[in-house]
Amino acid sequence: MVGNVPRGRPQRLDSGGLGKGNPDLRNQYALQVETGYFHGPLLIHVEKKGGTLSATQRRRNAALIAETHYICEQRLFSDITALCYHPPPQSAQRRSKESRPMSPSIDVAELAAAYATKSPQDILKLAFDLFGDELWISFSGAEDVVLVDMAWKLNKNVKVFSLDTGRLHSETYRFIEQVRDHYGIAIEIMTPDPALLEPLVKEKGLFSFYRDGHSECCGIRKIEPLRRKLVGVRAWATGQRRDQSPGTRSQVAVLEIDSAFSTTERTLYKFNPLAQMTSEEVWGYIRMLEIPYNSLHERGFISIGCEPCTRPVLPNQHEREGRWWWEEATHKECGLHAGNLIAKQ
Repeated sequence: MVGNVPRGRPQRLDSGGLGKGNPDLRNQYALQVETGYFHGPLLIHVEKKGGTLSATQRRRNAALIAETHYICEQRLFSDITALCYHPPPQSAQRRSKESRPMSPSIDVAELAAAYATKSPQDILKLAFDLFGDELWISFSGAEDVVLVDMAWKLNKNVKVFSLDTGRLHSETYRFIEQVRDHYGIAIEIMTPDPALLEPLVKEKGLFSFYRDGHSECCGIRKIEPLRRKLVGVRAWATGQRRDQSPGTRSQVAVLEIDSAFSTTERTLYKFNPLAQMTSEEVWGYIRMLEIPYNSLHERGFISIGCEPCTRPVLPNQHEREGRWWWEEATHKECGLHAGNLIAKQ
């Protein structure tokens, strides 16, 4: 199938006579290897920096891995990280197609523990390895631009969405466009359902949250659009950090089942790659790599949300004190990460 393959550096199969002109062998490499369980040429689907394997290749890899458990991950040379496999043994080949798992099972608790101290990039790579282009990045127009930057460097086709509540600062709207242009990516904008928003405004006006709390307004402007977005999503990644809110986010895991938006028919996986980063580390990353940031940060804003519900913080105040300052600290979640409150309870 592969032919004579030299030892050492992987050789591309659609060049050098090994498979020239065969479109099925495009972007595949072969390497002569000897291990305790396999001897001979090894087929490799490669993932170059800045790109991802196609969904078809990932499903094929997953099926083979699930059958044989013969998987080898290694950095072959500087510009290629390879996921390699070899054909399954005869016993596995005889198994019916119907019995083959479509994807490896995900042990969330085990992976969360294994990646608890790993870098945000390692956690994002795990997310892409598991879900490929089915992973969505949530971008709020604030410090989570760091998450967008890291994800984009792993996958130039990264999928990003943002919630436009209709009440954001003008600086945030401009910043979202700046990020879109800087990375050359599409950012899907989710907006409130007018059928829900108009009756609220008509009955209670534009600032009812100062009187009866932010839950109702956030439910319509944030939670409903997010639920609408996530209904067809298998996994998403957020910019949550443990130091953002000691009252509600101190126990945020790097990987979890999203209890707030999963359904009985569909499990939604949620990655929090920045969970362990501090505000100081986030800003060190932003300054060192000179990536864009929201200009509101220059005016004392740290945690940035809707304009009526966000204000600058004073020296030595926690960043969350600039959000919903008229409410108790333990209630300072808009519902996007309601699982934090459930877990705390």
